Amino acid sequence: MRYSLRQLEVFLAIARHENVTRAAHELAMSQSAASGSLGELEGQFNVKLFDRLGKRLQLSELGQQLRPQVESLLEQARALEQALAGEELSGRLQIGATLTIGNYLAVSMIADFRQQYPQAGVVLSVANTETIVERVARFELDMGLIEGELRHPELHIVHWRHDELVVFAAPGHPLAQAEALSDQQLLTLPWIVRERGSGTRQAFDRAMHGLLADLHIAMELQHTEAIKRAVEAGLGVGCLSRICLAEAFRRGSLVPLAVPGRDFRRELFLITHRDKYHSATLKQWLALCLERWSV
Repeated sequence: MRYSLRQLEVFLAIARHENVTRAAHELAMSQSAASGSLGELEGQFNVKLFDRLGKRLQLSELGQQLRPQVESLLEQARALEQALAGEELSGRLQIGATLTIGNYLAVSMIADFRQQYPQAGVVLSVANTETIVERVARFELDMGLIEGELRHPELHIVHWRHDELVVFAAPGHPLAQAEALSDQQLLTLPWIVRERGSGTRQAFDRAMHGLLADLHIAMELQHTEAIKRAVEAGLGVGCLSRICLAEAFRRGSLVPLAVPGRDFRRELFLITHRDKYHSATLKQWLALCLERWSV
């Protein structure tokens, strides 16, 4: 065999960081050793895997084509090592979740998984839908749990569970006791909403079709808790997932507003790269997502 698994690890680390120094740091090796490993790999096959742009290394067309195969090969090698060691469900999963899922669902899912498979590690990254999709597409995450709908040629997308957004206000808001809000009333309200690129904002914009251009968006915030605090302070009304509002509704610090003329239903999805090798650990995590954590 004219290449080593270590050379492939260096290739992938440089692909992730686009920088030899940061890749070497991740792999606990010297910069010269990492650079030499890449040079040997390219020299053995007389190919160029990266385009050099100053200190930045960007995957060449060939490098982009090979990356999924290298990712899969190394994942299979790790799975083989774990099986030989008698630790089939071990290793580390890199899970990405959007803010609502990450803050209100994923932690209990991870706790449940670790209780069943204590040798498996799970690292959770929380960001908006756009960011999670990009990181799964770049193989930086093993899978993602997202709120937004999307089509992506490189990703496998599976329906996970139902959700809905709820319009809400502080209990002292003038419309807090209204039986239902009309479109005309919606246009008079200052709105505190998630930023563009988030699944929640995507669902909100879709629900408000026909009114969106005339709505008064008073604030755009990246965190659900910040939106809830702003609404509690009387700065406007919000619209978030029922998942993250349940506790506030029980306490009475926030109250739901009925908007029967608008459809706030949405779906949550699981995403993986189409070329991603599914280790036993990843397969079990996905199975539990669909069988146990889908309600």
